[in-house]
Amino acid sequence: MPTIHGMLDSGNCYKPRLLMALTGRAFRHSEVSTRDGSTRTAAFLARNPAGQCPLLELEDGRMLAESDAILVYLGEGTAFARDEPFERAQMLRWMFFEQNAHEGTVAVRRSLTVYPERAAAATPERMAQTLAGGTAALAVMERHLAQAEYFGGDRPSLADIALYPYTASAPEGGFDLGPLPAVRRWLARIEALPGYRPREWTPEAA
Repeated sequence: MPTIHGMLDSGNCYKPRLLMALTGRAFRHSEVSTRDGSTRTAAFLARNPAGQCPLLELEDGRMLAESDAILVYLGEGTAFARDEPFERAQMLRWMFFEQNAHEGTVAVRRSLTVYPERAAAATPERMAQTLAGGTAALAVMERHLAQAEYFGGDRPSLADIALYPYTASAPEGGFDLGPLPAVRRWLARIEALPGYRPREWTPEAA
């Protein structure tokens, strides 16, 4: 049984847990956090020198870091992966968008807002920058979803799982989803999928 090392409050760590829930696969959750120093211990750094989570630990001892890389690995052979080359490239396109345009603005502004220890970094300039960048990223999603139901064709893909967590929690960072009806409908479609579980879910809580 694989183990996912991660923090319950993290959208990046939620991604693989959500995929496992949607595909009905068993795993262990090991709680670590970038906030309490547990990802900076010698033991954890030996597993992932970057000192970040999530971290996937396979039964044979191999380790895989980076949330979207974990999604690609765990998604192989499931309905959320894409085998046709162009469809797979389109899926990966949106996963790259999530990391390059979305996570670095929407997720960062949320962390600056909700974590007291990051208050010093929440300068007016940084907050304005992340608000502008995140608003632009959400607008890109709105334009796409006005013409399509998902980010991987006509059914949910790994890209939808990658984009869901920090979009769902965007209001915690001060983003208003009210003017984004297509995004809100998409969030509801993801939450209606069989097996869906909320961010704080772990197998132990089932």
